[in-house]
Amino acid sequence: MAPLPDGFSYAEWNATYNALSFGIAAMGSATIFFWLQLPNVTKSYRTALTITGIVTLIATYHYIRIFNSWSEAFTVASKDGGDYEVKLTGAPFNDGYRYVDWLLTVPLLLIELILVMKLPQAETVSLSWKLGLASALMVALGYPGEIQEDLSVRWFWWCLSMMPFCYVVFTLAVGLAEATSKQPSPAAASLASAARYLTVFSWCTYPFVYMVKSVGLAGPAATMYEQVGYSLADVLAKAVFGVLIWALASEKSAIEESGKLMPK
Repeated sequence: MAPLPDGFSYAEWNATYNALSFGIAAMGSATIFFWLQLPNVTKSYRTALTITGIVTLIATYHYIRIFNSWSEAFTVASKDGGDYEVKLTGAPFNDGYRYVDWLLTVPLLLIELILVMKLPQAETVSLSWKLGLASALMVALGYPGEIQEDLSVRWFWWCLSMMPFCYVVFTLAVGLAEATSKQPSPAAASLASAARYLTVFSWCTYPFVYMVKSVGLAGPAATMYEQVGYSLADVLAKAVFGVLIWALASEKSAIEESGKLMPK
């Protein structure tokens, strides 16, 4: 990653610090919740809920690493009771942890959605491979642009990563519409639809955050917007999305246990 720009204000440093701290708390508490709920869903949905917890556990680990890296990159001190002064220590800020995290968690996010929808086995396997590989390719293509300062190079890699991105978003928004309508109850269909569209919405924030440094913004403000934006998008895409997966698994488990499955 490129060296951090100098000249951070305390407000800019603190906003990023708090956003990363929020990410740790949200992902960590979500992991505990999901795994505590495993006995409360039927066996059919435990794999999906286990994967949900794995996603937030991986994110918790990486947010701790990013948070520690951010803290080590600065010294913050007040002189004579005045305003806090933020200075670079010279230690690198490793934001590459985000891309390692996304490479692992983004395919798993899509797979857990497919599993909880309980599609026919052949369709489940096919979609898992297609969406998993497309999402991994999207992340891999985005990273070379993220570490570049040259705007033309950033835009080039952004355009490449948007190709698999558009395929995944189209599949979620349109390709899974029929499967959503076949869920065993109106509540389950509504939750499945909400999970799909939350994924689409949260994913659409990433390209815009990625473009922060490509539209003329630079320096500490651009870094702050990028870190806060990615952190909020991650919480939506993983922790909040996971709650919808749990709710869908719980709803379908209750229906199956009561023997009130709708006829196919």
